[in-house]
Amino acid sequence: MIALASGRHYQDIAAIRRRLEIPAWIISSNGAHVHDADDRVVSETLVPTELVKALVALPRPESVRLNLYTRDRWLIDAEAPELLPLHAMTGFTYQVDDMRDLEREHVGKVLYIGEPALLTPLERTLRERYGEALHITYSAADSLEVMQRGVNKATALSRALAALDLPVEKTLAFGDNFNDIEMLTLAGHAYVVSNAHPEVIDQLPFAERIGAHHEAAVAQTLRRFFALD
Repeated sequence: MIALASGRHYQDIAAIRRRLEIPAWIISSNGAHVHDADDRVVSETLVPTELVKALVALPRPESVRLNLYTRDRWLIDAEAPELLPLHAMTGFTYQVDDMRDLEREHVGKVLYIGEPALLTPLERTLRERYGEALHITYSAADSLEVMQRGVNKATALSRALAALDLPVEKTLAFGDNFNDIEMLTLAGHAYVVSNAHPEVIDQLPFAERIGAHHEAAVAQTLRRFFALD
């Protein structure tokens, strides 16, 4: 079984899967949603609407963009053309929204995008006010990610493995940032790429360090592990 695990929206990853033409499971929004290879929902954990409203209302610097990942849409509070190239391959894009009518939205992830120096005090406030209710992490230095407490790639992977009756000891996982730590800790075989965040590498001394992702290190590791050469 192959699972594509990412902080990206389900629709974003599904487009990548179509290009790859592989029957992969999808773990999206850092584990808030799990879909099987036939796009059936296996697991879903949403941020409660009242908490979403509180996060939307939380004061933030003007240049920090607030994003909501719902089941079907990517909502953002203002235009951010600099984000579009990151999703050009999939064609999935944001919709600018005032985020005033959230009662019918189903939010799996709240995302703040901005300069790291601006996100640090915001992260501190989030942890002080909502640390007991939410899981807070980073997928990149400029991307502060917020999910319901208990939501991460490891819990999502555990649910996928349980559905398939597969042992965690036989899993291989690859990662590069803070939102991968739980998954890499869970996996039977953990690999961290050399261009990962230095603090992530330090927190995962048991993980095997491989080459950079842009050097096809993941593919090379898979070929070696499964003796495909």
